Amino acid sequence: MRFMPEAAWNTTAGRFRRASLWLGLVGVLAFLLADLEITTLSPGTELARIGTGFLTPDFAATEFVWQALANTLAFAFQGVALGVVAGFVLALGWRFRGVRAFSAVIRAVHELFWGLIFLQITGLSPLTGVLAIAIPYAGIFAKVFGEFLEEADARPATALPSGSTWLATFFYARLPLILLPVRTYSAYRLECGLRASAILGFIGLPTLGFHLETAFRQGDYSAGAAILYLFFLLIGTLRWWLHRHLLPLYLGAALWWAPPLSSAPAGTLWRFLSEDIVPAPLRQDGGFEAFMQWCLRLASEQALPGLWHTLVLSSAALLLTALLSLLLFPLVSPRFGSPLSRGLGHILLVILRTTPEFLLAFILLLLFGPSMLPGIIALALHTSAIVAWLGGRFTLQWPARCDGATGLRGYCYEVLPRIYPNLLALLLYRWEIIMRETAILGILGITTLGYFVDAAFAEFRFDRALFLILVSVLLNLGVDAFSRRLRQHLRLSLNEGRTLARLPGADTTPPRGAAP
Repeated sequence: MRFMPEAAWNTTAGRFRRASLWLGLVGVLAFLLADLEITTLSPGTELARIGTGFLTPDFAATEFVWQALANTLAFAFQGVALGVVAGFVLALGWRFRGVRAFSAVIRAVHELFWGLIFLQITGLSPLTGVLAIAIPYAGIFAKVFGEFLEEADARPATALPSGSTWLATFFYARLPLILLPVRTYSAYRLECGLRASAILGFIGLPTLGFHLETAFRQGDYSAGAAILYLFFLLIGTLRWWLHRHLLPLYLGAALWWAPPLSSAPAGTLWRFLSEDIVPAPLRQDGGFEAFMQWCLRLASEQALPGLWHTLVLSSAALLLTALLSLLLFPLVSPRFGSPLSRGLGHILLVILRTTPEFLLAFILLLLFGPSMLPGIIALALHTSAIVAWLGGRFTLQWPARCDGATGLRGYCYEVLPRIYPNLLALLLYRWEIIMRETAILGILGITTLGYFVDAAFAEFRFDRALFLILVSVLLNLGVDAFSRRLRQHLRLSLNEGRTLARLPGADTTPPRGAAP
């Protein structure tokens, strides 16, 4: 048996093999350590009831569903609009390390965590929903827009007459170069904002998620299916009703329907900042030693177990995502199958990537019980649908040869080697997002960091909640830094917004299935 020469491992393909092998081994180890137990007595019976409910949707069973739909749209439009403005302002100073660090921190906190925080400050009000979306999205927009500005061609700016002001240079030589990808990415982010707005209902805000959770918890699957179908219709028709000329009208209607006002009494913000989030030992004059004991006890009892479960679940989900992505991208690629099969594959991927991971996990928890299995499957299904759709689009970027291989041979020797770097870059980029989603799955009862954060909020121990959220932020920043270093080592370059703009058929409407 001859081993592969050492020189072969130092090539680009060798680096890809090593990275894939190590990531695969970590994923396999995570599966071995994960809690995959099915704790429900009869998952088959429950699955049959859910299937019956989805076949017989009851659109008249839920009261106030249209108001919930309007709230979902209003929170999303206002939150994304505010995030675009704030993110663009931050992007103008992207060269400063402090701006990049601030943007990384605010986007590392999930929308549901921001929602739980603002519930204590602004109450159960529209302002809570708007800020819960706007703040993390501002960090995301800042990163993407900042990278647009960094990568833009500098020659038009140098060609301007000497003495041109910074403002003139920006509007005449820099902004026109990035306007198309900015519009493309902003429009797509609205779709993400609609999903985020919907799941804010799981913490009590009156969006579609509130009625979805109520229907499924009560076992009224027909009503839940009707609401979910309504959400699918909303997302699926986005490209037909969302036009940039109508955006001012939509935003004005959102402000009229749900003005971003607080329902909390005066002084709530000051009390939250000056008392509620101050660690208990410091609030009770316990001194620095008592504070350190408090931190160590909280870390050992909650932060470290939650951190470990978050890492295990997300690593297993990343491996399953990679495997499903490799299996699913041929469903939407013109290189494989017939137009009918590609159409059915496209519908499948649209449904999977439209359904929020949080909602998928909630439904699977009803089937399997509160183990890691529902979270792993939900994250993998949603993320692989996104990566597979992009993988199918990547296959359009080179002409097909008349004498090219087809079938399994064409998949293994012609298509996969060409798009594998793009798939690997997308998976590494999505790793940070999987980690964020894994943390908040604890709100559903899975013992990740979100489980302890939600318990702290339920017990009004906001100092503990803030400590655990900071641990989640550090974890996400660490994974993001590691993923970025690994992409640099593998010489993989991926700017998500520019990727969307360059894909065949990209325009200023939200791409179906693009990577968030």
